[in-house]
Amino acid sequence: MRWIAAPIMSLLVALPAAAQADAYAPGKEIIADINRIVTPDGVQETFELTLGGARQVVNVRGADRDNPILLFIHGGPGAVEMPIAWTFQRPWEDYFTVVQWDQRGAGRSYPLNDPVALAPTMTFDRYRDDAIELIDALRKRYGKRKVVVLGHSWGTAVGLAVAAKRPDLLHAYIGMGQIIDWRENERAGMAWTLAQAQARGDQEAVKGLAALAPYPDGDRFTIQQADEWRKYAIRYGSLAAYRKDANFYVRAPRLSPEYSAADRKAWIDGSLFTVTTLWPRLADVSFTTLRRVETPVILFLGSHDTTTDSKLAADWAGRLSAPRKQVVWFEHSAHLPMIEEPGRTFAALLTHVLPLTGSDSKK
Repeated sequence: MRWIAAPIMSLLVALPAAAQADAYAPGKEIIADINRIVTPDGVQETFELTLGGARQVVNVRGADRDNPILLFIHGGPGAVEMPIAWTFQRPWEDYFTVVQWDQRGAGRSYPLNDPVALAPTMTFDRYRDDAIELIDALRKRYGKRKVVVLGHSWGTAVGLAVAAKRPDLLHAYIGMGQIIDWRENERAGMAWTLAQAQARGDQEAVKGLAALAPYPDGDRFTIQQADEWRKYAIRYGSLAAYRKDANFYVRAPRLSPEYSAADRKAWIDGSLFTVTTLWPRLADVSFTTLRRVETPVILFLGSHDTTTDSKLAADWAGRLSAPRKQVVWFEHSAHLPMIEEPGRTFAALLTHVLPLTGSDSKK
């Protein structure tokens, strides 16, 4: 789900000239060397695939090719995780072969395709089918029967749709910041934000929220409206618990070994393009009628998350039937548990997910 509210996007666009010139190169070199995969059976590669007719960039890292594959489906839409993964992913790579994928129109994939031609293809079903094509390609490339899918934010909608359509491809589905119903999530998030604004006497926020009516109902459903209420919610800790902004998160790509200065510009441009194009097409996406999934379902939910409302996700999980289901709560996280509580996130993967991978795990 979209979390880069207007003030944060302004921060991205206003990156200092030094950042554009990649003055961070010395720091990136140190991080790249520390995180380099040196084990004999390890994998560290970045390549392009054509999925659904669109060229897209995939990054794969892991200490042992025999380990199970974990595909991380990023949020946004358009908020790629590849340039941020260096902050939390390295421990995962001892137990999983971790795949980061810049979706169509996003990040390093953005400049590979003509935006005018790409825009009509940017539908929810197309992203789901891109993910299925990617999973098939990964299975063939690395000789696996199944993969683990971890969706984050908007990526949870894509990931859960994959689990519903092709559970035979998955060891398990993990939803971090799970979205269940797009409009209902907007209603719940706005209601929480209004309550916070009133309790704090924040009249600017109260007036700003009132001006959005009738959103999220009605025909007009835009990212500009969504960002407007989120700019208040973020200052109350809806994105990162106990924090008033997400600067710590959006600055991380400056030190990413996977992203050049040009790639960071593509990240910004692609995010704007993708979310503006796709958001109005997501208004009626809902999983409320999905009552059975034929693969294990595990939700990683931040107790403070109202960007994608954790209560809505937990209530849905209570009604769900699956071979196995688990809700893991992160008491000191909002929408970014992998950054806010990285140790607990890693422990949850080892405790609740790794045992489900069976014969695809390293012996």
